[in-house]
Amino acid sequence: MQDRVTYEFAIIRLVPRVEREEFINVGAIVFSKRKKFLKMRFTIDRARIKAFASEVDAEAIEAYLKAWELVCEGESKSGAIGKLDLPSRFRWLTASRSTIIQSSKPHPGLCLDPQKELDSLFKKHVL
Repeated sequence: MQDRVTYEFAIIRLVPRVEREEFINVGAIVFSKRKKFLKMRFTIDRARIKAFASEVDAEAIEAYLKAWELVCEGESKSGAIGKLDLPSRFRWLTASRSTIIQSSKPHPGLCLDPQKELDSLFKKHVL
């Protein structure tokens, strides 16, 4: 039990029409301060997106999510946000926003391996 660490996760959503509050899950993000872990996984299922909202530009969504990945990695290419510490970057990524890409509220948990938890959450909530 002592090997388990706390972590937080959020599900990343595509919300084509914010006013309708309809969404599909496209990714997951996991943060563990103790393990110094902040990563996300996402998928762009073009056929599913087109069926859900034909007006959405899947390439633009993919580029936006790749920018989120850079923020997770702390890349200098991600600008000022990427230079923040891990907790601040996670809080920025999971902040409430009224855009086409949103995240759920963060949820806490305990795990042995944050990467395995990310993979599990991705399979359960996105695929």
